[in-house]
Amino acid sequence: MVKASPVGAIYAGTVHPGHYLVLVTGDTASVEIAVAIGTDAAGEHLADSVFLPDIHPDVTDAIVGGSSVASLSEEALGIVETATVAAVIDAADAGVKAAAVTVSSVRLADGLGGKGYVLFSGVVAEVEAAVEAAVTRTEPHGSLVRSDLIAQLHEEMAENLGAELHFMRRVRSGI
Repeated sequence: MVKASPVGAIYAGTVHPGHYLVLVTGDTASVEIAVAIGTDAAGEHLADSVFLPDIHPDVTDAIVGGSSVASLSEEALGIVETATVAAVIDAADAGVKAAAVTVSSVRLADGLGGKGYVLFSGVVAEVEAAVEAAVTRTEPHGSLVRSDLIAQLHEEMAENLGAELHFMRRVRSGI
């Protein structure tokens, strides 16, 4: 991929359950070429892919930064879980573009059996619209696991979602 096109950044490595994940960034043309080359190289072993020429910056921030506890204390929480990383990134992008919501977290693969999920927060109607758009965007991937909306998320639950999410690490550290 990087030999065929001058991508801005490449992140690659193993994820659960025994898959190899590649994320590339850069200008639209370079990323499009890199994704096409990667897709061809993977052949029948490709689990899923997504090309987002204008990904919303909140999605990339959530992937890189983890979660935002402050934004989880809003009126509602929307959750979309998918069976693949590509689908959840696609869903997160669709949701945040469709409604006035905050992307509170995007979690990818590790510790999730290869799945991913996105959390949207905001007012109930906006979160509902974001979840609907995200679910619709997952349809071509065929990998929606579940979606849900929680109105008036309890403060302690918001704190839990913003903390270390690996259960035993959290228990052992007393968090």
